[in-house]
Amino acid sequence: MNEFKTYHPIVNLVYFLFTLGFSMVFMHPLCLFVSLASAFAYSVMLGGVKALKTNLLYMLPMILFTSLLNPLFNHEGVTVIAYLPDGNPLTLESAVFGIAASVMLVSVICRFSCFNAVMTDDKFIYLFGRVMPTLSLILSMTLRFVPRFLSKLKQAADTRRCVGNDPADGNTVKRAKNGLALLSAMVTWALENSVDTADSMRSRGYGLSGRTAFSIFVFDRRDALTLALTAALGIYTLAGALLGAFDSSYFPILSFAQWDAYTVSVILAYTLLCVMPIIIEIKEKIKWKSTGSKI
Repeated sequence: MNEFKTYHPIVNLVYFLFTLGFSMVFMHPLCLFVSLASAFAYSVMLGGVKALKTNLLYMLPMILFTSLLNPLFNHEGVTVIAYLPDGNPLTLESAVFGIAASVMLVSVICRFSCFNAVMTDDKFIYLFGRVMPTLSLILSMTLRFVPRFLSKLKQAADTRRCVGNDPADGNTVKRAKNGLALLSAMVTWALENSVDTADSMRSRGYGLSGRTAFSIFVFDRRDALTLALTAALGIYTLAGALLGAFDSSYFPILSFAQWDAYTVSVILAYTLLCVMPIIIEIKEKIKWKSTGSKI
């Protein structure tokens, strides 16, 4: 389920620019909930059971850990719940702010995982290759490096385990020796891969003036409609935020923007923007099931 990935790169980029930017800025509790829920759901749609396990095993504990850690060091706020053994107050405002900050962090991480699944390196090169060829190549290589490195690391570790050189076996000296050997192999692979990539791109004339490139991306009516809707929702949400629809303050007291019809409309626009890929995926799945039932 990755129908949104088949859209034109400019549509994907504009969507993630809006959602990532808003996820990093909005601190209103309802915005945080919408951001986390939509990012969590979409990452599970893209990654399946593996993404669900990752979110449950790492993201949720991260929320709990950060939420509990913040009140221990941040003592701002006027509503004192209790006093810590060192005499510092435990305030309601610091506890709520810790929850909000942790939700923001996890939602941004989930959103970036979706970004990496949708915005592939060929899309980056297509969008920025002519304008910023060097920067676009470096950026695409950087985004691609981590998943490739982890995959290669697992492959190398499995290979060494089969020949009895697992870094987890033996005494301390043997484990350290095997671990250093594995690290050396991975560093060598990374350096050789970067050199091979640079030579390959240079031999293809990448970055030279007048160079043409083949592209499979076509901007059609579907992309135009989705881009227009994304831009409209994003601009409306941004305008609402600038006008104070999402104003929120955690210190010295909890204070949030008052509810009115305009605030509700802005929140609905932000919600629709965040869940747009989910709606696209569900619509495509229903379409495929309907098509299959007619065969």
